[in-house]
Amino acid sequence: MTYEEIRKNPEVNAFMERGNANLGVLGYTDHSKAHTGFVAERAAWLLRELGYGEKEIELVKIAGYMHDIGNAVNRKQHAEYGAILANSILEKTDMSLEDRVTVVSAIGNHDESTGGAMDVISAALIIADKTDVRRSRVRVQDRADFDIHDTVNYAVTKTEILLNDEKDVITLNLEIDESICSMYEYFDIFLTRMMMSRRAAEMLGAKFKLRVNGEKVL
Repeated sequence: MTYEEIRKNPEVNAFMERGNANLGVLGYTDHSKAHTGFVAERAAWLLRELGYGEKEIELVKIAGYMHDIGNAVNRKQHAEYGAILANSILEKTDMSLEDRVTVVSAIGNHDESTGGAMDVISAALIIADKTDVRRSRVRVQDRADFDIHDTVNYAVTKTEILLNDEKDVITLNLEIDESICSMYEYFDIFLTRMMMSRRAAEMLGAKFKLRVNGEKVL
């Protein structure tokens, strides 16, 4: 079972599309293929830069692409629902039991309310997911109708993740339009996610830093 096969899997994509539609009704930001594909590629980039092998890179891409399918069941505990769905889908493939358990565990532990990094796959997935903050995730067109999550994401005009030469510091660089969102509002929403990313980075033998508008804030 490969990442490319998972991307074309009709069952995976059906759950993902329904989950994204459900979240749209609830007023959440985009959780479509644009998000999951971004997470898969960013997590793969991180493990590749840190020197992990193709097996780990392939597994984190699969986990990244599938990580939000549980939203088709319910937003609350979507990570756990997603893990159960992923196991059901992957057990019908040629993926080994060991690899399937690794992917399922990463999906089940990616949400900050109940999870945390358990291994390098889940750690890279968490960092990639929690650092996907960008204006294009906002669905609402009229700023008068924004909720706080829309406001915070819309305020981010640039985002990049960097790894230093020594491969021991992962830095999220954000540019935020403070006329749209204050730093207090940003941290009110994202502090828990940033702390989860910090602990995930430790699993990867690195530190996690956040810089906003050129200033270190975490």
